[in-house]
Amino acid sequence: MSLETGYTFIVNPHADKGRAAGRVSALRRAVQGRADAEVLSTVRAGHAGELAAEAARGGRAVIACGGDGTLHEVLNAVMGAGSAVGVLPFGSANDFLKTFVPAMSGGRSPESQFSGGRIRVDVGRVEFSGGEQRHFLNSLGIGFTGRIARAVRRAPWLRGELAYAYALFRVLIGYAPVKMHIQITLPDRLVVLDERVFAFSVGNGKVEGGKFQIAPEADLRDGLLDVCILRDVPKREIPGLVLQYLRGVQSRDRRVYSYRAERIDVSLDSPEVMHLDGEVYEGVGGKITVAVLPEGLEMIAPRGMGER
Repeated sequence: MSLETGYTFIVNPHADKGRAAGRVSALRRAVQGRADAEVLSTVRAGHAGELAAEAARGGRAVIACGGDGTLHEVLNAVMGAGSAVGVLPFGSANDFLKTFVPAMSGGRSPESQFSGGRIRVDVGRVEFSGGEQRHFLNSLGIGFTGRIARAVRRAPWLRGELAYAYALFRVLIGYAPVKMHIQITLPDRLVVLDERVFAFSVGNGKVEGGKFQIAPEADLRDGLLDVCILRDVPKREIPGLVLQYLRGVQSRDRRVYSYRAERIDVSLDSPEVMHLDGEVYEGVGGKITVAVLPEGLEMIAPRGMGER
């Protein structure tokens, strides 16, 4: 039996290049007649976080109805509030669900949120040089993948995997590897790297960009984050490496560092672009600390996944 006072479904009508707006009426019909459920639509950037924070203060479970960006906004609004979070995949990629409930990543019913059990998952926390903190559920990228996320945002006429493919090759044309000083805290040792890096990714989930398996062995409940670092390589080698990332076999390549870490400290000589769950953060510089919060969030999950 649910411990929440109710359920708040937060819909981002702009998700999936605006196609999510067409699903709002069906969602309202699905929850019609339930006194413990409400459906709210966002009307501006940042509105999902505001609605989620208000729902959490009322002790309600919050259901993110959008893509990974909507879930990211809800996550950061409710962290520490004790509210459970659910997901209805109204976005184009829905990457987090490919790890959380891979068999159902293509669609879930509103009714599943009422009957679902509860499961706790790990959360990534990022602390910036100015002291600000943000959290992520699926993945983080600095440099190459950060710029790809920005290019996807700037190409509203494309959607899904086509948008990521377009952005990847557009960014590649003028890209130069980023100088990083990286300290990686593993369960049993410390790894220090000081070199130019082509791509730096941290996965709590397995997949980003639709099909790129940046962390194929990632486990949302192992208390670790999966680090994938592509060293400075000639651009002519990138197409072959892209195929490896699509297959999830890049960790076998000597040009790729792979670790399972408790904490990662990164120092940048100059500002770069970062993405968290696909959301773009510009001008990130100085020291950045990434850490895992084991079982930091309670989520609504299909029955049998680990009910409380």
